[in-house]
Amino acid sequence: MSKRVAAGALAAFAVVLALAAVAATLGWGSGFAGAGAAAEPGSPDDPLISKGYFDRHVMLTVVNLPAGGKITCEAGAEVVLRAGKATAVGSPQGGLSDVTAGKDIQTGQPVSLNHLLIIPRSDGRGLQATTDCVLMVRGPYTTTP
Repeated sequence: MSKRVAAGALAAFAVVLALAAVAATLGWGSGFAGAGAAAEPGSPDDPLISKGYFDRHVMLTVVNLPAGGKITCEAGAEVVLRAGKATAVGSPQGGLSDVTAGKDIQTGQPVSLNHLLIIPRSDGRGLQATTDCVLMVRGPYTTTP
């Protein structure tokens, strides 16, 4: 075998070795050994949650808020105003995080339709309905007429 062919074979081997190292680092092939084997329900690999937790923290709940009503949300709650007009209810520590617009909405400022709002703290923040409103809410909240 000539030196040129040997050098080419060595270079090809190095490339294959490098690709194998990348594949191992990324975990390729790790699922092949257990393909078809499902985790045991309730185990740490497949935990169970209660329906109450699911309803409160995962599902979006449609809330009809009458004019003059107020919704107060807990930390981490998400709110989308789908219909009607409402203003923000903030706290001395800040307003509502409008992640759609990338801004903070202060108390008394109007809330835009279909914008995702995140409540950062459990300190009385929420929305005050100016007209009858329809909201989608994920997370713990309370309403007052």
